[in-house]
Amino acid sequence: MPITKFGLGTAAVGRPGYITLGRDLDLPADRSVEAMRVRTHALLDAAWSAGVRYFDTARSYGRAEEFVGDWLAGAPPEVAAEVRLGSKWGYTYTADWQASGVPVHEVKEHAAAVFERQIKETRAALDRNPDVYLVHSVTPDSPALTDPELLERLAVLAWEGVRVGLSTSGPGQAQVLRSALQVEVAGRPLFSAVQSTWNPLEPSAGPALAEAHAAGWMVVVKEGMANGRLADRNATGPDTAALRKLAGDIGVSCDALALAAAAAQPWADVVLSGAATLDQLTSNLGAARIDLSPGELSELAVLAETPAGYWRTRAELPWA
Repeated sequence: MPITKFGLGTAAVGRPGYITLGRDLDLPADRSVEAMRVRTHALLDAAWSAGVRYFDTARSYGRAEEFVGDWLAGAPPEVAAEVRLGSKWGYTYTADWQASGVPVHEVKEHAAAVFERQIKETRAALDRNPDVYLVHSVTPDSPALTDPELLERLAVLAWEGVRVGLSTSGPGQAQVLRSALQVEVAGRPLFSAVQSTWNPLEPSAGPALAEAHAAGWMVVVKEGMANGRLADRNATGPDTAALRKLAGDIGVSCDALALAAAAAQPWADVVLSGAATLDQLTSNLGAARIDLSPGELSELAVLAETPAGYWRTRAELPWA
């Protein structure tokens, strides 16, 4: 049966370098394009077989869109018909397939010209329109909320049937969401989807995400494991003691528990796994079998950090 509440993101496998903790344990020394393509296809196969139907990618995830497009091209027609694809534009990948030692891995620009270039690239890679197309990592200062030329071009895509939205990052996620809820083109709301960071360490966007969901938006949760900070091998400090205790009490892994906590939010439509290995994917999808009570969710509330502190820690994670 389809697992409608969970999806697979490709940020960790579409390029050789990323900021997930422990990548040296997850990926082989051979991180060539073909090796990463094979890894991505294996994860997509396993996720599909497990029931996952939502797959997330982005222009800046190296060659992730290409890998997903290749996989779809080789899949039976019924698979391609049932899969829902989300992608993002607004960052250009600049690391030249290097895992580390690169001054800048991606460059952000939310301009109409960048959108026009990248929607063409996305369509070419996927051989179709994405079902959901998001402005990547919108922050309060982004022109994606105010540039009339860009908003009109996004509206055309929305009128073609694509869910147009935004992803958010940083301590101002709630502010961005509430601003985006007010954006209209020709008297009609423009945005209808959002992908935001929410996890037990950084739950601050929750109330704004509830408002977006109430307005009819599709809400996708990213970084539900805080870039690996909530995985069993990393959740070892006093700041994650409540997570470890509850996971032990109910007999599940820390990663599955963290993702289940996100899925338990009434506004969450899809929670992404960012698995880089088949074992991680299996463990992550164990979240679909966890039904947390209000009391158990309240036990995790003590993990919350200040938004500023959380995002400062995230910014210090190394590319590897």
